[in-house]
Amino acid sequence: MRKPIARVVGALLVSGVWGLTGIPAVAQPGGEPSRRSVDRMDFGKTPDGTPVELYVLSNGRITAKITTYGGIITELHVPDHQGRSADVVLGFDSLDGYLTRSPHFGAITGRVANRIAGASFTLDGHEYKLAANNGPNTLHGGKKGFDKVVWKAEDVSGPAGPAVKLTHLSPDGDEGFPGNLAVSVTYTLTPDDSLRIDYTATTDKATPVNLTNHSYFNLAGHGSGTILDHELTIAADEYTPSDDGFIPDGRLAPVRGTPLDFTTATAIGSRFGQIHKAPGGYDDNYVIRPDARAPKFAVRVRDPKSGRVLEMATTEPGVQFYTGNFLDGTIRGKEGAVYMKNAGFCFEAQHFPDSLHHPNFPSIILRPGKTYTQTTVYRFSAS
Repeated sequence: MRKPIARVVGALLVSGVWGLTGIPAVAQPGGEPSRRSVDRMDFGKTPDGTPVELYVLSNGRITAKITTYGGIITELHVPDHQGRSADVVLGFDSLDGYLTRSPHFGAITGRVANRIAGASFTLDGHEYKLAANNGPNTLHGGKKGFDKVVWKAEDVSGPAGPAVKLTHLSPDGDEGFPGNLAVSVTYTLTPDDSLRIDYTATTDKATPVNLTNHSYFNLAGHGSGTILDHELTIAADEYTPSDDGFIPDGRLAPVRGTPLDFTTATAIGSRFGQIHKAPGGYDDNYVIRPDARAPKFAVRVRDPKSGRVLEMATTEPGVQFYTGNFLDGTIRGKEGAVYMKNAGFCFEAQHFPDSLHHPNFPSIILRPGKTYTQTTVYRFSAS
């Protein structure tokens, strides 16, 4: 049954799932404290010999594995409505897959997530040339974005739950971007079964910053087939139309009357036949209009087979919805799973694509003395 978005959001607020501000409630009982843990293990080395680590966060019901290479969420084990756990993110069993053939599975993307048209931009009268790694455009930070560097890590667990903090210093000129950019990303597994991601960044020179996480989810399990029957609600009445290269034209357009309308719960694949942009499927930025002070409800997805539910809240003004359209069966992932087209979906909380060329879009420019912040929360349940 399709539920109006106002009823969905209202039910979440009344139940206390997201609270009045949208921050996941942490007062819910969350398993025995002794079962909350963070473990660290080796995860191989990069070709230049840099050691890579894997951090395992658990709250007794959910387990998340995060590697220092790219800040990648390699595994996320979540119970279904019968208490059976499954790994709900696409990825690889070892570091080698992420080094050689990953389409940004689970990674931190930056400095600028999504696309920059023409692989260049002008800031304060100076033109900056970037690597063109997506046709004529720059995608997800360039040829060696944040998904391809080894981050420093520390266990920062506390009352909010088991947590790991990743830090990285991107030097002035890195991938063509100005300024020394100091970045931290903290993953916390909270008592209410949420994976919370907090981002911060500072710079010594004006520079664009737009960070996100690029996890591919399949709530039935990472190797279970497509996500076309997952039921989706997006709290957005508008999106940013784009051309065949996925570059926005600068407009904010209503979703009503289009295949992009998920204001009521709808199966993801139900309107694929109405999408004519190659290669088919969704790769679109939705306008969320949240409160920058606290995460607010943006997305709800339910897998009808397992009953698993993912609810996302964010402080970001946009969410890129992507349905794994470029997966083609050539990638063999964890446990030998073959990832075909639409094997996973992504919800990348971020500022709008190509914001640097659209003054009417929310700015992504960070200046000295200011701090970039972003919080996105993925909460899991089953029904």
